Amino acid sequence: MAATTVSKVPNFHDILPDAIMSNIFSLITDTRTRNAMSLVCLKWCKLERSTRKSLALRGNIRDLNQVPVCFQAINNLDLSCLSPWGHPLLESSSNPSLLAKLLSHAFPSVVSLTIYARSPLTLHFLAPEWPKLSHVKLVRWHQRFNAPIGYDFFALFEHCPSLSSIDLSHFYCWTEDLPTAFELYPSIAASLSHLNLLVGHSFTEGYKSHELLSITSACPNLSQLLATCVFDHRFLGFVGDETLLSIASNCPRLSLLHLADSTALSSNSSRADPNNNDEGYASEDARISPTALGDFFESLPLLEELVLDAGNNVRDTWPALELLNAKCPRLKSLKLGQVHGICREIDSSMPAAGVALWKGLESLSIKNSADLTDSALIAISLGCSNLTKFEVQGCNKITKMGMQIFARVLEKTLVDVRISSCKYLNTVCSLQALEPIRDRIQRLHVDCVWESVEQYSQDHEIRGESSSSSHEACGFKDFQTEKRIMMSEEEASLKKKAKCCDGSGNGFSSCSDTWTKLKYLSLWIAVGELLNPIRLAGLENCPILEEIQIKVVGDCRNQQKPVFMAEFGLNSLVNYPQLSRMHFDCGDAIGFALTAPRGYADLSLWERFYLNGIENLNLKELNYWPPQDMDVHQRSLSLPAAGLLSQCRSLRKLFIHGTANEHFMSFFLKIPTLRDVQLREDYYPAPENDTTSEMRVDSCYRFQDALNRRHIPD
Repeated sequence: MAATTVSKVPNFHDILPDAIMSNIFSLITDTRTRNAMSLVCLKWCKLERSTRKSLALRGNIRDLNQVPVCFQAINNLDLSCLSPWGHPLLESSSNPSLLAKLLSHAFPSVVSLTIYARSPLTLHFLAPEWPKLSHVKLVRWHQRFNAPIGYDFFALFEHCPSLSSIDLSHFYCWTEDLPTAFELYPSIAASLSHLNLLVGHSFTEGYKSHELLSITSACPNLSQLLATCVFDHRFLGFVGDETLLSIASNCPRLSLLHLADSTALSSNSSRADPNNNDEGYASEDARISPTALGDFFESLPLLEELVLDAGNNVRDTWPALELLNAKCPRLKSLKLGQVHGICREIDSSMPAAGVALWKGLESLSIKNSADLTDSALIAISLGCSNLTKFEVQGCNKITKMGMQIFARVLEKTLVDVRISSCKYLNTVCSLQALEPIRDRIQRLHVDCVWESVEQYSQDHEIRGESSSSSHEACGFKDFQTEKRIMMSEEEASLKKKAKCCDGSGNGFSSCSDTWTKLKYLSLWIAVGELLNPIRLAGLENCPILEEIQIKVVGDCRNQQKPVFMAEFGLNSLVNYPQLSRMHFDCGDAIGFALTAPRGYADLSLWERFYLNGIENLNLKELNYWPPQDMDVHQRSLSLPAAGLLSQCRSLRKLFIHGTANEHFMSFFLKIPTLRDVQLREDYYPAPENDTTSEMRVDSCYRFQDALNRRHIPD
């Protein structure tokens, strides 16, 4: 009997040369995909490790001496999220200099570093080990150490002469620190091309004019500058005409410029009330004239992206914006805040002007522009024919008709839209206005305002007349009961309109249409409002929606107990089959963390109200911000919240942006697929020591040890 010969099938990597295999691996950036590839065989594992360029360490600080040495090609290293979060990186070690050398030996090619620098000693030990650093992002939410002015940067500037980019957008320091450091190290300042000082988290009041001038004069080669500053002329050192012209003179090579008032960056103060009766102007005018603004734009011919959010009125700007268009042909992105007169309307006696002439613009954001009307919006859509991203906020003169025509004109290009805080654009009107691009839009933000202005006022008058006698006899009616009645009536009204759809474009004729390409949805909702009507409002079918961000804002102390209401409505998101990531931000919801007055609810009841139903969602990643008590500076996970989150059986990553009790954290060990959990106190000021935090360092160690001992199915 002849023996049969079985031919060996060659492996994929045996056919292709190693150089091609390395190039293929280098093109793959998704972390989970790379990790899966490394499990194929030993050769693929070595290839994956040798070609990985970016890495974010998520281990424990005490285990840094066990860091692997196979990632020799890493050039972008993130050390800002080590556990326990915010703990001093090297100071806890008995030999911090040796630990710094171990890190440099494990990652010798690092040129971009992100690190939580709670104290200056962290950079004192690490900076000498990576002298080729070109980009550094510093993170610190704790209070500044009692050190000399500028001391936080001395070690970095001393040992890293190749620095070209610094990001301080999440780093708390004094505004005097950086100018002082630049004076001592002028060569570092002169070599910088990117500087991010855009602190949007109430760290400081912003950089004053003399500080901005000192920074820009020391950094003449900047191509990107982002800064929080003071535009209010009632403060010393405000930014006005002279400051703007000096910035342009000091840094003529700027391609990205972002100047924003500190008040404009606050999530609460920057939002105008859509139901107010004023004209939409701020109480004060910025000291920025149209002539100086035009000269400022003319001095920056290389601009590609511009953000100007003064927080105070900047009026009659369309001539300056025309000059910006003529002198800055590379400009692709523009964001304006509290800037008025940006466009001369098409029904004027003269042709359209201002922003409406920019054919090359791809991204446009207009915030709190009091005189932006439907006709101006239409003029912008006709002139800016290449817009792919558009944001409008706090513009109370635009309506559904103007927004719908805007969307129809740009239906071939527009894929990213944000509509918020506009008086005549509630949720239903906003979604109906976007009907022309429903099958193209990929990213969307809307406010959850269920009642239109007219309907709300009519309903309010009817209820007032019918119940005035009962109010006089029985006293004030329960607020939350009234809200529940209003919401149920609104849902019934929406259902009735949905049934009456005739396909003619009236009412809710397109409510059942599919948002074919929508992958990201952002929602803003006031405290006490429900999420349930979202599907009836027009967002019922989103087959590929992957990520949702929900921000809850308001004062729970002005509300009655949420037990009078139904659950918030996370169950309404079950119909999104691909939803796997959620950012649920209740950090701007304010309440009583401890004992609430009689008749009011503490934050644990509100957390139960908001998180009820989250266990029914097939989430893989969740970022959750607990509500806060500003009086005691506490953002802590409550027992009901921990219990509800522990029922999310599909979670792989859970990040809680606050504190928690160790016992509550142990609930999460019941989630079978959970492999990454962290408490991040990323708000200012973060708790300074163990006595002000419920989750101490030893508690984090015990929890992570228990988490790592579990068997994870995948």
